[in-house]
Amino acid sequence: MVKKLFMAFIILFGLYYIFLFSHIPESLQLIFKVIPMLLMIILAAIQKRAHIKKYQLLIIIGLVFCMVGDYTLQWFLVGLTSFLIGHIFYIFAFSSANEQPIPRWAKIILLLYGAGMAIWIAGSVFKTGETILAIAVIAYIAVILTMGWTAIKTGSKFATIGALLFIASDSYLSINKFVMPLPLSHEVIMLTYYSAQLLIALSILQYSEIRSKVLQ
Repeated sequence: MVKKLFMAFIILFGLYYIFLFSHIPESLQLIFKVIPMLLMIILAAIQKRAHIKKYQLLIIIGLVFCMVGDYTLQWFLVGLTSFLIGHIFYIFAFSSANEQPIPRWAKIILLLYGAGMAIWIAGSVFKTGETILAIAVIAYIAVILTMGWTAIKTGSKFATIGALLFIASDSYLSINKFVMPLPLSHEVIMLTYYSAQLLIALSILQYSEIRSKVLQ
C-alpha cells in the first residue's frame, strides 16, 4: 500500500512538472523538478527483499547523484559531472547483477549509436571552441552507453528499459542543447527521464526476484 502511494505521488508530481511547468513560479521550478526524484529515492530505500542490499545501495546512491544533477544542471558542467557519477554507481549496481550475456546485436547498436552521437554532438561542441566541454560530453556518452550495456546484462527488463530511456532522454537533451532546437524538448526529455529513473528504482525488486529464482 505504501509503495503504491509513493508511485502515485511520483507520477502525479512528475506529470505536474512536465506538463504544467509554465504554471510553476520560477523560484519553485527546481524544487518541483527534484520532488519526483526524492520520492523515488524513498521508494527505493523502503524496499525490503532478499539478495538486494548491495544492488539497492548502489542504485540509491546513483539516484541521489542524479537528483543533485537535476538541481545543478543550471551550471551545466557541475550537473553533468553529478549525473556522470550517478551513472557510474548504476554501472556498479548493474555489474553486480551480471546475470546474462549481452546479445551481439545489442553490442553493435550501442557501439554504433555511441560513435555516431559522439561525432555529431561533440563535433558540434568542438566547433564552438569549448574543448573541455566537448571532452566532457564524449566522456559522458561513453559512461551512459556503458550503463546501458551493463543494464542489459542484469536480465532485468526494468533496468534495461530504464537505461535505454535514460540514453534517449540525454540524447534528446544533447541534440536540443548543442545541435538544433527540437520540438517539445522539455516534455520529451523529462517524460523519458522520470520514466527511466522510476524503472531503475523498481529494478531493485525485480532483481530480487531474479536472484531468488537463480538460488532456488
